[in-house]
Amino acid sequence: QVQLVESGGGLVQAGDSLRLSCTASGRTFRMYGMAWFRQTPRKEREFVAGVSWNGGNSYYADSVKGRFTISGDNAKTTLYLQMNSLKVEDTAVYYCAADSQAPWNVATAVREYDYWGQGTQVTVSS
Repeated sequence: QVQLVESGGGLVQAGDSLRLSCTASGRTFRMYGMAWFRQTPRKEREFVAGVSWNGGNSYYADSVKGRFTISGDNAKTTLYLQMNSLKVEDTAVYYCAADSQAPWNVATAVREYDYWGQGTQVTVSS
C-alpha cells in the first residue's frame, strides 16, 4: 500500500507557472501507474495527466496538453506536475493518484485508481 501526499499548490496569476509534487510513502510508485486529477466544487473530478509505471507512456487531457508536464524522480518516490501558462480555468484542487490494477496503461477514469492523496489547492487569478 502506498500513501500519497501532494504539495506545491498556491495562488498565482494567469500566465504564471507552478510545480506540484506528490510524495509516496510506504512504498515507491515503481509498480503503479500514476496520474494527476483535479476537481472544482461545480465539476466532477477530472483526469489531467498520467504516466505508466515505467514512464514509457504518458497522456494528457486536451485542456492541458502543451502546458503541463508529468514526471517523476529516479527513485520513484516523487511525482511532479509542472504547470506552465496557467489559466483561470485551471483553478481546482489537484489530486495525485496511483493505479495498481493496470499500471502499464495510463488510465483516465477515477475508478481505475486505488490510492489518492488529500489534494492541494491551485488558484489562478486573472
